[in-house]
Amino acid sequence: MAENKVKAEPEEKIMPIGGQAVIEGVMMRSPERVATAVRRANGEVVLKVQEYQSLAQRKKWLDIPIIRGAITLVEVMFLGIKHLNFSADVAMKDAEEVEKQQKEKEGKKQKQKKNKKEKSGGMSTLSAITTVSFALILGVALFFAFPLFVTTKLFNIEKDAFAFNLVAGSIRILLFLGYIYLISLLKDVKRLFRYHGAEHKTIYAFESGENLTVSAARPFTTLHPRCGTSFLVMVMLISLIFFSFLDSLILLFNGNITLLIRLATHLPLVPLVGGISYEAIKASAKRPDLGIVKALISPGLWLQKITTQEPDDTMLEVAIIALKAARGEEYAHLIKKTETTEAVGQPA
Repeated sequence: MAENKVKAEPEEKIMPIGGQAVIEGVMMRSPERVATAVRRANGEVVLKVQEYQSLAQRKKWLDIPIIRGAITLVEVMFLGIKHLNFSADVAMKDAEEVEKQQKEKEGKKQKQKKNKKEKSGGMSTLSAITTVSFALILGVALFFAFPLFVTTKLFNIEKDAFAFNLVAGSIRILLFLGYIYLISLLKDVKRLFRYHGAEHKTIYAFESGENLTVSAARPFTTLHPRCGTSFLVMVMLISLIFFSFLDSLILLFNGNITLLIRLATHLPLVPLVGGISYEAIKASAKRPDLGIVKALISPGLWLQKITTQEPDDTMLEVAIIALKAARGEEYAHLIKKTETTEAVGQPA
């Protein structure tokens, strides 16, 4: 059965499913819908399903190389933050229930006032747009503008396009590695990284044509070449080459280049670099056996040894539920409290 499925749907192996770890859960995204499954403190799984098609799917004239990549990046950030907020709402409700139970045990139960303001059940579109915009601005400022500033001030290599971008790119990579390492020390982030591992294992199982069960997903690696971590590494590597070429052209025609010129030319083209990186990651999935492809994806896989950790079976259950829901499969019978992991993982 599994072998027939793979042969019948060869294209689905390329880019069928995207995902993201959220608080105590996993978001999965297919071409038709987005689904997020979150494990509550009592063991119950809460599921949010959203019918969704990307802008490039709806507007075919935007479905062209590089442009579609830049658009997809913004859309994925937008969806990711909204669904991350959903998981945070679930976690907040659990925390409130625990606090309420503690007060009841201590005899400090208080009557709730009718006019008490209720917490929001999710992030509004405006809030999501604001958050994504702020995240983009902060990310570009820290990982693109700041390295240019430091390289200009500390090194006298402004007119050597390759050397300048090599140094700026190295600073950029060191900042990113430092950031990843520091957040990996946080207890909550470590758990998030385990759900990240569950997401990858489940996608691997699906792409391999396996039945979506915990036992089928468990043996797979947590390192996936099309992960967002690998994408960010690809962006940094491609930006080094791309901006070296751009700076060489500016020096050729202008004879001089300053920090202001670099900021004015580099920053607006960051989405273009993102689009090129998206196409590079997508193309690498078609020929992963090639030596040059292995060399390009290896740094991202190495970094995933930090950003993904081995999940337990309950985490794999959640990832499987999210993937099934994103694919439009029957999932109602999966959402229940259970002590046995395989009972949750059985296919529809």
